[in-house]
Amino acid sequence: MVEDNKLAVDESHKVAQHEEVKDKFRREVNAEIEREADGFDTAEQERFSAVGHQLKQRAAKEVAQTEAEIERARGVARVSQVIDYIFYLIYTFIGLEIILELLAARESNAFKNFIDRVTAPLLWPFRELMPEPGIGAFQLRLSYIFALIFYLLLHWMINGLFRLIVTKKTVI
Repeated sequence: MVEDNKLAVDESHKVAQHEEVKDKFRREVNAEIEREADGFDTAEQERFSAVGHQLKQRAAKEVAQTEAEIERARGVARVSQVIDYIFYLIYTFIGLEIILELLAARESNAFKNFIDRVTAPLLWPFRELMPEPGIGAFQLRLSYIFALIFYLLLHWMINGLFRLIVTKKTVI
């Protein structure tokens, strides 16, 4: 979530800077046009007016594009937040499963059964992937730790994909 906030702040900062530069440029151009307009004949004034109109249309188009990009970034950020929440739940349940197995929690306990049922589909592909060292009932589930690392990497890749989607494309 911190990265989403950083992304939103960074995007808004970029937009604000972009708008400042455009406004400053517009003011300078308009001031220069006004200073020099007095020395031009009617044909030149009409030509400069047409150029000014084109600049105004282009500026309006850029503002509309920036607004669309900001809305898209907001939508992607919201989806990213939901995915972050889901992965945090996955991390929590797998972490609890690892701790309960390490501490030899009773299999007959309702909470242990609940955690087992929730994590079963998440951990199924990783079961018996590695040897499970232990002493008596105390088991270190290396396969579950590997699953946790796998989900961390998957989460990281999904967030990277969202950053690629949101980042403004620059034409070289």
